[in-house]
Amino acid sequence: MRAFPERRQRFRDEPSGRRAPTGKGEALAGWFDGRVGLFKMAKANLRKVFPDHWSFLIGEIALYTFVIIILTGVYLTLFFKPAMNEVVYDGRWTPLSGIRMSQAYESTLHISFDVRGGLLMRQVHHWAAIVFIASMLVHMMRTFFNGVYRKPREINWLSGAGLLILGMFDGFMGYSLPDDLLSGTGLRFMEGAILSVPIVGTYVSFFFFDGQFPGTAIVPRLFTVHVLLIPGIMLGLLALHMILLVYHKHTHQPGPGKKNTNIVGPPLWPVYVAKSGGFFFLVFGITTLMSAIAQINPVWSYGPYRPDQVSTDAQPDWYMGYSEGLIRLMPGWEINLWGHTLVLGVLIPFLVFPTVLLIIWLYPFLEAWITGDRREHHLNERPRNAPTRTAFGAAWIGLYAVLLAGGGNDLIATHFQLSINAITWACRIGFFVVPVVVFVITKRICLGLQHRDRQKLLHGRESGIIQRLPHGEYTEVHEPLSPGEKYTLTAYEQYLPLELPPSVDEAGVARKPSFKERLRVSLSRSYFGRDGQVAKPTKEQVAEHEGHGEREEEVRAEEPQRP
Repeated sequence: MRAFPERRQRFRDEPSGRRAPTGKGEALAGWFDGRVGLFKMAKANLRKVFPDHWSFLIGEIALYTFVIIILTGVYLTLFFKPAMNEVVYDGRWTPLSGIRMSQAYESTLHISFDVRGGLLMRQVHHWAAIVFIASMLVHMMRTFFNGVYRKPREINWLSGAGLLILGMFDGFMGYSLPDDLLSGTGLRFMEGAILSVPIVGTYVSFFFFDGQFPGTAIVPRLFTVHVLLIPGIMLGLLALHMILLVYHKHTHQPGPGKKNTNIVGPPLWPVYVAKSGGFFFLVFGITTLMSAIAQINPVWSYGPYRPDQVSTDAQPDWYMGYSEGLIRLMPGWEINLWGHTLVLGVLIPFLVFPTVLLIIWLYPFLEAWITGDRREHHLNERPRNAPTRTAFGAAWIGLYAVLLAGGGNDLIATHFQLSINAITWACRIGFFVVPVVVFVITKRICLGLQHRDRQKLLHGRESGIIQRLPHGEYTEVHEPLSPGEKYTLTAYEQYLPLELPPSVDEAGVARKPSFKERLRVSLSRSYFGRDGQVAKPTKEQVAEHEGHGEREEEVRAEEPQRP
């Protein structure tokens, strides 16, 4: 059998004369197309459809700020010196002239005052990191409340969670690099958390700092991890995230013509590319404007790090604030066993820190286990139509807010003239109470919105027009909903609560349900039982009320008109 017979036939059919000359751009495109199938690949992907909704822009903000971080970070690495050997400062910032400091701190001051545009680049880099993590968290919660994590997007959910946690730690390492008094205080905080781990904590700390804190190797090591290791992993996760997004396609909001089997929206080229390109420059411009007018991390005000000093108002960036809150709210408990001290006041917060994140990240798998649903879902779910899930997410946000407030209890006390002990105890109580209260209130709100949607489907929209019936009753005229509005209100599925299997099997043998089965049924009833959702009206109920409305209109039309 001949190899590639279609190619041989094509070569025989081509004329033997020379081809017409082409431009350099066309020749280069043809060269690539002959080797990687450029035209075929572009034709298949540039016409992909992307839904259009404002909430989808949150993920784009995260993507674009990540690009800004990479660009500004490359510029800063040209001037930053990740070394801890001591030098005497002799730069433009005269308040620190003659002060001994590390070379890392000296190069940071050099970037801020001597490099053209260096301070602006530092500010853009720092602000972009804060916006990057904030937009990732908001994007994750939008995905959570819309139920986008359901099959087949579980891997996308986990990759996004990995990007968030890596971004948090990379940001922590980034603002620890200047070796100023504030960043050194943060490293001391981390060292204390590592030392609280039983048995291995001391060894891990010595390995991390290459000896006693602070050592001379921590900044070079953080620099390598900050600019090479973590960004490389994040780029891999981002590539996986985007590939799966294109492969599974984007979910879309419920509405007329939008189903679980189609995607409605503009094509990637040229509509979405033009809009996204403009949005990138908008994000870049706003981030630069923020950096130009809002100062952040003025390292020259703190001075170089010294282990015997602590900066006043020492606060981490907001995304690590809840870890600070865990430490400040936890009582200083210690246990002495066999000559060893177990510092529970630091160890317990150190264990709760990842638990708070894992609770929200692993929730999709809990919900999938409760429902047993293995179908694919490509349509977003309105938060009100999943009351328990929405209440759970709101409770998690409430817990995060309490810990964030606890991490800044000193600033709250000084700014509002309050007792710091009262704030600390309020946050300790709120750690247990606030999530429960937020859960109950949010679930009741969702059930109320579901009830309102049900009434709107059955009776129509309130018009504000009051009419008197022949027998003297006053009623409000309701306007019927359009077919599109009815579809939007009913474009979701409701699960039925599970039931325990019979206590006796087919052979008449008694069967005792396992704890796992009883737990799943109990959770299913709380999710989808009478107290977990408002039953969606059936087609027959909607048709019956529509007929009743038509009869009312006929009665009103037959009423005699008063002169």
